[in-house]
Amino acid sequence: MELSTITSKGQTTIPAKIRHKLNLNTGDKLHFMIEDDHLIVVPAKRSIKDLKGIVPKPNQPVSIDDMNAAMLDEAAARMQSLS
Repeated sequence: MELSTITSKGQTTIPAKIRHKLNLNTGDKLHFMIEDDHLIVVPAKRSIKDLKGIVPKPNQPVSIDDMNAAMLDEAAARMQSLS
């Protein structure tokens, strides 16, 4: 584990040990994700396939119909909150 401080501009330095381990160089891009209360940072130069398994599988499978219904419900809730 390494420690870094966030500046007043919201910037931070990736510690050298981590940059070397991940082969990060000046100008490389990073993906930032939040998983529960954890920040996950992934180098963008890797394939999207490298992200497989980063999010745990749900306890029960979800059907396409259930996903579509959930998206419609969320969209309706957001539209209602705008009114």
